[in-house]
Amino acid sequence: MATGADERLEQAEEVEARVVAEQKVEHPSAAQRAGRGKEARAACPRSSHASFAPPDRDPVALLEAQAATRVPELVPIRYGRMLVSPFSFFRGAAAVMAHDTATLPSTGLTVQLCGDAHLANFGGFASPERDLVLDLNDFDETLPGPFELDLKRLAASFEIAGRHRSFSDGERSEAVRTVIRGYREAMRSFAGMGNMDVWYSRLSVTQLAEQLRTQRDTRQAVVVEKATAKARTKDSMRAFSKLTEIVDGEPRIISDPPLIVPVAELLEGIGDRETLQNLLRSVIRDYRRTLQGDRQHLLEQFRFVDLARKVVGVGSVGTRCWVVLMLGRDMTDPLFLQIKEAEASVLEPYVGRSGFANHGQRVVEGQRLMQASSDIFLGWHHVTGLDGHERDFFVRQLWDWKVSVDLETVVPRGLVLYAQALGWTLARAHARSGDRIAIAEYLGKGEIFDQAVAEFASAYADQNERDFEALAAAQREGRIQAEFGL
Repeated sequence: MATGADERLEQAEEVEARVVAEQKVEHPSAAQRAGRGKEARAACPRSSHASFAPPDRDPVALLEAQAATRVPELVPIRYGRMLVSPFSFFRGAAAVMAHDTATLPSTGLTVQLCGDAHLANFGGFASPERDLVLDLNDFDETLPGPFELDLKRLAASFEIAGRHRSFSDGERSEAVRTVIRGYREAMRSFAGMGNMDVWYSRLSVTQLAEQLRTQRDTRQAVVVEKATAKARTKDSMRAFSKLTEIVDGEPRIISDPPLIVPVAELLEGIGDRETLQNLLRSVIRDYRRTLQGDRQHLLEQFRFVDLARKVVGVGSVGTRCWVVLMLGRDMTDPLFLQIKEAEASVLEPYVGRSGFANHGQRVVEGQRLMQASSDIFLGWHHVTGLDGHERDFFVRQLWDWKVSVDLETVVPRGLVLYAQALGWTLARAHARSGDRIAIAEYLGKGEIFDQAVAEFASAYADQNERDFEALAAAQREGRIQAEFGL
């Protein structure tokens, strides 16, 4: 029987062989790239993207399969969060949708996929230049694959969000069509740009507010400006005030089980603090090696203080996620890092294995490729835990100016404006990694593709509601356990 080490060695050898095979880089002309887009139209007509038939599968079984590798006592929290609404279910059901879209028509036009590109996985955060930018901010499922998978998930999320807010059919349709059209038009624009211009393109939230004022949309401009001001307060100092307390003159992460559990509590009966300290030093040292030299130097100026397990998100609940408190100059100079478990992407069974032996590196490399600006402390590591199991992790800052759309208060006009911004943002992310000229040629000038994906989004929203009810029924019947309000 192959060991975990054997499997990792085999995967590393596969990656090395693939790299050797791909060393020759081809540079087709713009006309040849456009021709590839036309060929994709013939193989996968744009109108075919409307097709979606209710799949023959058990959504609860797919979620239970995911739960098998997660922290058992946290899985009921995940189910409880998913059962808040069909939209919250959708957020946690990337594996279900990956299964459902695997057999749909495929363009074969490959990009670096987010893998979970719903509207709540976009937001504002600080760039290294200390500007607030709008971009994708979740890459747990990132993997190369056909561009339309991300766009279909994003379009479906707008339909489901509109239903959650009880928007009319027309209001939902406008938002869905706007995000698809925004993607198509942005991709056509990127197709005409130079490589460096595409690479440096970004959407500043400040710039977005200025555009709204220019368009005399003062109400939405004010919403964006207020969100910007709020985002700038969500940093390590705020995390320090909310997540720590002083114990014997030293800050310690608070205990709020099961959502926040300091490592000292988790270690009771498992191991001693010295063993843990040595493990943590090893983890931080290995992680630090994945950073650029200047950022290694910066990180070395902070000392480790405390560690706790922290439940995050909806779909991620149950994965092993930690927060690390570090201090720089003094207690007014904190740094919170998030260490998050990285498992195989939910897309792997359908689009192929990752090109990286470490799933933490898969996440980081995918994020760097798709984002216009990435966290300076973004890195990864592989570790054997105190339980003896080997796991991959990626590391990033916990909070560094963070804001996202408030789905509970957004108005129809706001949702449409957000759709326009996210369509552009996803297109820019895909244009960095895929053949933007071929994709633009495939999409075309008309609305054939827009109409097809909009029909898919509506059909998938119906399916999502059926799946939500299936999970609710499983909870009522005792098949799964759910904890609510956490």
